[in-house]
Formats: sequence, structure tokens, C-alpha cells
Amino acid sequence: MSGERSGQALRIATWNVNSVTARLPRLNEWLELVEPDVLCLQETKTARFPSDHAEALGYEIAHHGDGRWNGVAILSRVGLEDVSLGFAEQPGYAPEDDETLLAVPKVEARAVGATCGGLRIWSLYVPNGRSLDSPHFPYKLDWLDRFRDVVAGEPRPLVVTGDFNIAPTDDDVWDIKAFRGSTHVTPDERARLSALLELGLTDVVPRPMKYDKPFTYYDYRAGMFHKNMGMRIDLVYASTGITVQDAWIDRDARKGTGPSDHCPVVVDLEL
Repeated sequence: MSGERSGQALRIATWNVNSVTARLPRLNEWLELVEPDVLCLQETKTARFPSDHAEALGYEIAHHGDGRWNGVAILSRVGLEDVSLGFAEQPGYAPEDDETLLAVPKVEARAVGATCGGLRIWSLYVPNGRSLDSPHFPYKLDWLDRFRDVVAGEPRPLVVTGDFNIAPTDDDVWDIKAFRGSTHVTPDERARLSALLELGLTDVVPRPMKYDKPFTYYDYRAGMFHKNMGMRIDLVYASTGITVQDAWIDRDARKGTGPSDHCPVVVDLEL
């Protein structure tokens, strides 16, 4: 974990927990240790958020989940107002392997917004895209296009954060050659990130805390975490006028038994 913050700072964080139920003891301990004012979670994978410990610590919770897939949340101890579960014109998706739906799209639990202590913030779990020839890939692009329209109309100061499932540059993956012909690194995906930046947002690049790249995701396979074979796909986009005091990757949360495959990103900022 990084050093102390100033008394003026608002500490926000984002973390794809890959099941809040499976990671609950880790999450509760982490909240006490890091003390974020606002925590954005992704892949909660539950319809009912296990909130008792967080609420005892003073957090209000906005959770948008529909079962064992997806799910996003915002935990705030500085207020929680104007909650948005999803967004207007959010596209749906019909699972490729579910013929009973007859291609009827379902709007998934992938976005939640709220105003916390004067800061408008969104927690996103952007569709993965799966492969370039999958219907999930154009769905991903359409989802990002629709969300850009939301950002254009949101008040400032604003932070958009979460698991974007996109590495902004070639330097944000451990070896770009390993990703040729796959999602997460295509010009089409990166163009959607650029479109968000054009709305007056800045990519807050955190300190890696170890090695030279601030990777946030490491596959569970073959010791990739220990080999630093990762990706930076958990992003924090902040509007102009926000001063970032510090930002870092909490690699310690990725260690030990039963971690998520993502590291938390922590940012201390002033509005």
C-alpha cells in the first residue's frame, strides 16, 4: 500500500473482485486497511450484495447485479445520491449459447453511477468482446458508443472507472505480440477510449509499485502474476479540474490464497 494521504484528499478506488461472495473476507479486510472514501467494484456476480460489514464501516452501497454474471457496485462513505442503475439507451445482448431467448437482447448489469461527496462517479464493467468474430465484439463497441453519450451529458467533476477490458496502448500489455488478432488491443476499441478523452477526461495512470508497468490484471495461469505478464485494463478517467495527488496499483491484494485476478487501483484526488 502507498503512503499517507493529505487531509484534503478524497480516496477513490476501483477493483474487479471476480465475485464479491468469494472475495468477501479479502474485501472487508481491504476496506479497513486502505479506507477508500469511494470504492467501485466490478464482477460482483450476485443479485444481493453482502453489505453488513461495509455498512458497519459507514459505507452506503449502490449495487446493480442480476445473478452469477456481471454486477457492479459503488460503496461510499461520503454520501450516495442520484444513483443510476445502468444508463439510458444501454444496449442489450443475447447470449450466443441460449437458443431459448431467440436473440432477444438482455440489458446486463454493467454500469452504476452515483454522486459521492460532490463527485459524479461511474463504475463500469465493459463487455469483454471475446473474439473479433464473436457477436460480443460489436456489442462491446456499441456499448461504449452509447456510454460516451452518457458521459457527454454528465456533470463535472466526474470520474469514470472500472474494468474497461481494453489496454489503452501497446505498453499496457506484457507482450503485444501475444495479443495480435485478439480483442482488448484493437484500434476500434482504443478509438472508444479516445472518444471519452475527447470529452475532457484524463487517463490517470497509476504507479506500478513494482516492476516498470502498472498492470492491473494477471491471468491465473502459469504464474503470470509473479512473472509480471499482465495488462492494464482497469482504468480511472478523471475530468479536468480534478487534482490527482497520488495513484497506485495495490499489488498486495493480488497475492496469497484465493485472490481476484485483478488488482485494485487507488487514487487520492482533490476536487
